[in-house]
Amino acid sequence: MIKKNDVIRIFKKKLSDLKKHNKHYFDDDNPVISDKDYDELKKEIINLQEKYNFLKDLKLIDNLVGFPPTKKFKKIKHLKPMLSLSNAFDKQDMIDFIKKIKNYLNDHENNIEFFCEPKIDGISATLIYENGDLVKGLSRGDGITGEDILENLKTISNIPQKIKGDNIPKLLEIRCEVYIGKKDFFKIKDKFANPRNAAGGSLRQKDPKETSKIPLRYFAYGFGAVEPMKFLKQSEFLSKVADWGFCVNSLSQIATNIDEIEKKHNDIDAQRSSLDYDIDGLVFKVNDLNLQKRLGFTSSFPRWAIAYKFSAEKAVTKIKDIIIQVGRTGAITPVAKVEPVTVGGVVVSNATLHNEEEIQRKDIRLGDVIQIQRAGDVIPQVLMVDKSKREKKSKKFIFPNKCLCGSTTVKEISKSTKKEDAVRRCLKGYDCKFTAREKLKHIVSKEAFNIDGLGKKVIDQFCDLGLIKEPSDIFQLNYKKIKSLEGWGELSVNNLEQAIDKSKKISLDRFIYSIGIRHIGQENAKILASFFISIEKFFQLFKPKNRETILKNLVELDGIGQTQIDSINTFFSNSKNINIVTNLVKKLIISEISLEKKSGFFSSKRLMFTGGFKNMSRSEAKSIAEDKGGKVLGSISKKLDFLIVGNSKPTKKKIDQAKSLGIKVITEKEWDKILNS
Repeated sequence: MIKKNDVIRIFKKKLSDLKKHNKHYFDDDNPVISDKDYDELKKEIINLQEKYNFLKDLKLIDNLVGFPPTKKFKKIKHLKPMLSLSNAFDKQDMIDFIKKIKNYLNDHENNIEFFCEPKIDGISATLIYENGDLVKGLSRGDGITGEDILENLKTISNIPQKIKGDNIPKLLEIRCEVYIGKKDFFKIKDKFANPRNAAGGSLRQKDPKETSKIPLRYFAYGFGAVEPMKFLKQSEFLSKVADWGFCVNSLSQIATNIDEIEKKHNDIDAQRSSLDYDIDGLVFKVNDLNLQKRLGFTSSFPRWAIAYKFSAEKAVTKIKDIIIQVGRTGAITPVAKVEPVTVGGVVVSNATLHNEEEIQRKDIRLGDVIQIQRAGDVIPQVLMVDKSKREKKSKKFIFPNKCLCGSTTVKEISKSTKKEDAVRRCLKGYDCKFTAREKLKHIVSKEAFNIDGLGKKVIDQFCDLGLIKEPSDIFQLNYKKIKSLEGWGELSVNNLEQAIDKSKKISLDRFIYSIGIRHIGQENAKILASFFISIEKFFQLFKPKNRETILKNLVELDGIGQTQIDSINTFFSNSKNINIVTNLVKKLIISEISLEKKSGFFSSKRLMFTGGFKNMSRSEAKSIAEDKGGKVLGSISKKLDFLIVGNSKPTKKKIDQAKSLGIKVITEKEWDKILNS
């Protein structure tokens, strides 16, 4: 598989480019690339996050949800976030999705009823009704804040401006997908790159009269805020809003098992070319709204819904060369340079080879004719080698055992599995100029310091010129010298200086994430920041004696395992890392973490769980405890207030330890009483 850090690096670069083009297009009304190129860039970003679920765990999803709110329209916060969906690409992905739901609900006996809807390739919007009157209409925006496009949405004639019927909620938020039919698009195809572009461009017109000239349509697909809630199932909701005059998709139906899901997916896939609107998959939602509520959300998407995408795009090409790339953690990744070929409407010239083992397993060689697949990858993957077309003089590819910097690479042994890692790594860190450069690109990325104008190419340029060698150099750039460089004018340099000055103020969690400790992603960084609270306390890790004590305490944190603890220890045992981080901190204003205190039965209490529960999974139990104000720990200590013991195979040692420390033990029966109180 492709190296995780390489995926993240590619993803951040694409996001950085998209952000710049968003500004040119939406804020400045002066695009510098064609609509086609823009759409291809956005599609690459979406496809990448569809393939790799760990990108969602990094909370990059806000960049994928939609277009940032523009200056053309008033910005309004959504009543409830409009999150994106996780994605499935084959039957096994759907089996895994169903398994996760059953595990979370701790119910493996009953079938889950799913409501299936075509995934319209349009523009998402939300309609807000008060006492039946349409009062607001918002674009998706960044998922948290949208644009006030009410007047534009009113030009779509079959959107009810007054709901007529019985039992209408006092507050009703209808989520819908706005699109333009294929036949209608054909009449105006010279003005837009594709139907989706036509729908989006029309809704972003400042003058609603211009919007009214485009024959927009919509399908209602979901809801946000509803007061009072009058629906029990997703199917019931759509049936009711159809009675109230909203457009719903006639192809929607219920599926109760994987065979029905597969049949529906195949049937609609076969029909999609004949439909008058574009779809790129099906959305499957848990039909029972009470189960949806129990399942809840991750930081990025609902646990109760998934987009099951249609078949991947494939093409045949030839390997011209195999090159080696170095990631920010020193990972050595092979990439095949291939003869340019169109895959899914995009011309590609690279294909990932993942790692040394993958090359050996598939026996991939220079000059091979290969089939590649683009199923969400920015860089396609190699599916197979056509060995019948291989040249007789072909030789096996020998994977280099040295980094581009010349140092010997190693395959580390996992402490948990005791197995050798599939990935070779350069362990020189900042002493390897290739690794150091990738670390710099990580630090300026959106999820870290978010320095607009300091992207991958600029980092490469400044490193080549010696303007930047380590992170602290970013905050003491020679702007006078930069102004003399080709392509840099006074305005662009001033903008860069302002962006860098602005980024000096950073939260502790983003700072921890930015310094690039291996195995510490955004979620881990937030957990650590909540533990340390301030940069002063985080600094204690720099001192060996203090670090030993702190690392023992980190064991207690739910979400921080031995892998992360060992990685933190390795990072801060390196004096160069300490010097680089110290120099960086001197340039910054790092804000403390303000912890949100939730009130409830477990307010300000520390809990731990052992054993399985009859009516819910451990994951759901932890989520409930946190919602009731508690903090879940990962080990027994004097700091613990409660040990919650499930009836199924609890750990006797943990129970004995808790009793010996005077920690209150709560049985599953007592736990159920607390939840029902």
